[in-house]
Amino acid sequence: MFKRFRKVAKTTMLLTLVVGTTLAFSSGAWAKDAKIQSTSYRTVAEVKDWGATITKIIVNLDKPVPKDAITKDTFKVHVERSDSRLVNPFIEKGNRKVIKAYVSDKSGNPVKKTGNYVVLEMEIGPTITLGSAIHYDAGSGFNGWNDNKYTITQQKAIKTKSGTISGLKIDTSTGEIRKLVDQFKTGKASFDGVTLTYADYTPAKDKVKNPLVIWLHGMGEGGTDPTIPISGNKAANFASKDIQSYFGGAYVLAPQTPTYWMDGFTGFGDGSSKYEQALMSLIKDYVAKNKDIDTDRIYIGGDSNGGYMTMLMIRDYKDYFAAAMVVCEALKDSLITDEQISEMKDLPIWFVAAKTDTIVPPNDYMIPTYNRLVNAGAKDVHMSLFDNVVDTSGLYKKSDKTPYEYNGHWSWIYVYNNEVSKVINGKKTTMMAWLASKSLD
Repeated sequence: MFKRFRKVAKTTMLLTLVVGTTLAFSSGAWAKDAKIQSTSYRTVAEVKDWGATITKIIVNLDKPVPKDAITKDTFKVHVERSDSRLVNPFIEKGNRKVIKAYVSDKSGNPVKKTGNYVVLEMEIGPTITLGSAIHYDAGSGFNGWNDNKYTITQQKAIKTKSGTISGLKIDTSTGEIRKLVDQFKTGKASFDGVTLTYADYTPAKDKVKNPLVIWLHGMGEGGTDPTIPISGNKAANFASKDIQSYFGGAYVLAPQTPTYWMDGFTGFGDGSSKYEQALMSLIKDYVAKNKDIDTDRIYIGGDSNGGYMTMLMIRDYKDYFAAAMVVCEALKDSLITDEQISEMKDLPIWFVAAKTDTIVPPNDYMIPTYNRLVNAGAKDVHMSLFDNVVDTSGLYKKSDKTPYEYNGHWSWIYVYNNEVSKVINGKKTTMMAWLASKSLD
């Protein structure tokens, strides 16, 4: 089973942001009285369904240009990807397709007349690896930020009031913008010799206490960089305006294990975890330090390796959590006793998986556990079993024009997009609406 998890961690190949690397730069000549000072670029990364990807570049021309002076053919964009963790760091290189270009302000917002910056939006998609900002290292078994060296070369002249700009070659990076990810802070906590790192999001202050959503990452997001668990497969979306609106503002805590949650005391996925006590200690300490957290509304969830850990936490600390989201979970049903089923049946739980999941086949994991809970008398336990995992945005398709299909293990995509729903008490209810309604009191 460990090999299956390593394989899916590799195929996930989560993409997202560029590591801020300062690169040497060169610049072309400005015609006539147009004098150049310095040019540079910043990358912008967003976490998509397939992982984090660099969606655009904000180029600083250091000179005002009219809004109509730029087209998508003005610049050519080349990238070279590398990963310093590898013996041979080079990954790939090539030109990225610019699909839209416009003059902007420093933040990348379109201008009405003139601006010193140009935004180059690039083609992205689940199969376009040149846009990836994260790389899977088979040696460590983890994803990590890769280095992305961009070179923006001018192809067409830019006419301005002060002269014609031509011959620019821009390869100085001034950093990156990580959408949503930048809204998280990071930290670490230790318990009994075990150190866990974490990323956390704090909602805007208001006059009421706010719930806490805890999310436990999959196998490829372990390590010591706590931004990886929220960037690897869109967990940062718990901080999005849409999901936050269900809770009226919620804290988000994403702990990270240095190895795997499934590292048990006698073996991998043996029904225990050597990180369980340290995780519970981290959660309790975090709640104690954030007095604004509503202790009656603490929710926990996770996917795959993190779904395994979620099952352990609600098994052993069932009275602490108000509800749980369990996604493509990896705790074999045969490792759960009837007594444990009886003790968990009163906790609100929503299970999610896809029939095409070959990493943790639902028939061996989720389905029998769900059935046992229902047979034990569970009243608020739900299961969403999808046929497969496909793109629902309409943007990405296979060659036959049907929606692009992801690995069947990736059912977490539906959770992050809040596309898991069912009719409850005669009303269609999304998972987030259901979760936000749960309380211990």
